[in-house]
Amino acid sequence: MDSLRPLLTSYAYNILGSYEDAKDIVQDVLLEMINRTGADIQNEKAYLTRSVINRAINARNRLQKMQSGYPGSWLPEPVAAETADGDLNRKDILSYSLMVLLERLDAKQRAVFILKEAFNYEHEEIAEVLDISVENSRKILSRARAILHNEPISEVVKVPADFLDKYMEVIHSRDIKKLEQLLSDDVLVVADGGGKVRAAIKPLEGIESAAAYMYAMYTKYYDVRHIVQGKVNHDPALFYYVDGQLTNCQIFEWQDGKIRRVYFVRNPDKLIALSKEKNDL
Repeated sequence: MDSLRPLLTSYAYNILGSYEDAKDIVQDVLLEMINRTGADIQNEKAYLTRSVINRAINARNRLQKMQSGYPGSWLPEPVAAETADGDLNRKDILSYSLMVLLERLDAKQRAVFILKEAFNYEHEEIAEVLDISVENSRKILSRARAILHNEPISEVVKVPADFLDKYMEVIHSRDIKKLEQLLSDDVLVVADGGGKVRAAIKPLEGIESAAAYMYAMYTKYYDVRHIVQGKVNHDPALFYYVDGQLTNCQIFEWQDGKIRRVYFVRNPDKLIALSKEKNDL
């Protein structure tokens, strides 16, 4: 039964956007299964999958209510893509840019979309898992696709191997014009400090605003810090350390040869698991 933990955690994380909460949900469900008495369960995998997904939906509803009072922008909790499989099936984890995009959906829309598009569930299977009708499953998926402008879950975008090297070279040069040349016209920078550390309250749109913020963040806070290259959720990322402590995860979305989105995850609560993963490498 414990062999199902990585798959179950992947389901929960993709729905929730919180790795720590996803692990807690899976642990609770597995413990309840072990302590269960009474009628035998014919299909343990199906039972556990259904239990985890529905609990993740309920937790997601609670999380969305909490987000209404969140200081500034809320970003999903990142996980290190290069870490060996443990509590997660890394291949089943959605890209970070897609996780951010899914924030537009409510909990049930998100679950249906993920089950259909990422895990190739049929509507009959989704209906059974979520205890809804097949027709309702189709309608929910249709609404979700409309909200996401019919953007499918595509293959992870291949980023040039030397992308982060070139970015670091430019940012080190302190040449803001060269930095602007790396950015797409519709670039957007989003920072999440959770009200616990300094971060931009609102997203910054456009080349000039984005470049100015990225440059300021580097020169003011990080130019003498230790910076490590890597990936989170299959997207390129930089990890900033101060006195050995991970203080920022900067994630890049690449499109058509340019940087289209930059996410600064600075909320210390969202760096705990990531910091442990990086230290275990």
